[in-house]
Amino acid sequence: MVVGVTVTSLEVTPFPEPSRPALAAVPALRQARRLVVLGDSTAVGLGDPLPRRGGWRGVGPLAAAALGVGADGYLNPSFTGARMRCVLSKQLPAALAHRPDVALLVAGMNDTLRPDFDAAAIAADLTEVVRRLGEAGTTVIPVRFHDHSKVFRLPPALKRALSARVAELNAAIDEVVAREGVPCLDLDRLPGAYDLTSWSVDRLHPSELGHRMLAAGFTGLLAGAGFDVPEPVSLTCAGGVEPSTTGHVGWLVLKGIPWLWRRGREFLPYAAVIMWHSFRERTR
Repeated sequence: MVVGVTVTSLEVTPFPEPSRPALAAVPALRQARRLVVLGDSTAVGLGDPLPRRGGWRGVGPLAAAALGVGADGYLNPSFTGARMRCVLSKQLPAALAHRPDVALLVAGMNDTLRPDFDAAAIAADLTEVVRRLGEAGTTVIPVRFHDHSKVFRLPPALKRALSARVAELNAAIDEVVAREGVPCLDLDRLPGAYDLTSWSVDRLHPSELGHRMLAAGFTGLLAGAGFDVPEPVSLTCAGGVEPSTTGHVGWLVLKGIPWLWRRGREFLPYAAVIMWHSFRERTR
């Protein structure tokens, strides 16, 4: 016996799909097409010589290569002995004419060794440099300095004097960086900053490795600011020249000792004041 079964079609109402949050658009990385390096002998590249007396390389070309900046987009009007006022009055006009996307600034240490050192004036000059470049659409990165007395051996009194000056300089730079809201490369916290391999024979300028560390630090901050860094800086030395012992001695005799003598004579009056205050503290 067959029982007939009638199947009635059912109308099925589909469940609504859950709403999905819209994916946030990932901002495109900025391309640095034009780069300028401002400052003193470290900005020039001293300590990282090129083969066949080809001059100095240093932090600027290394950072440019990491950012993909071509030769026509790179400018370095820095010069040895430059102070912060020199950056403002002599280097900034060329930098502005270059219309850079990025400006790296290494200046201030020469100011610490001069008898007319004025932290407030340095802060004012740095502020104008940062603002004028910022108005032109440039991302500016200055540095705050390490305690150079930990690298360059000095008598205790002179070491205290130099450390005190560097602290004043850094306080001025910190004030500007905080107020203007710009990134800053802190050399005191840079890994390996106090290793002797990071310094050239004069202990005043970075070695090739030291310049590579600076370039890596700068480009790391730029990456954090949204810039593309297609070729990160390698810390393996290549392409430069390891200075010979003869070269070391020649530099010290012809350049290093005369420089120390000039700067030392200017710095000693300030160091004498530091020594006097230290003596009074101990005898109280």
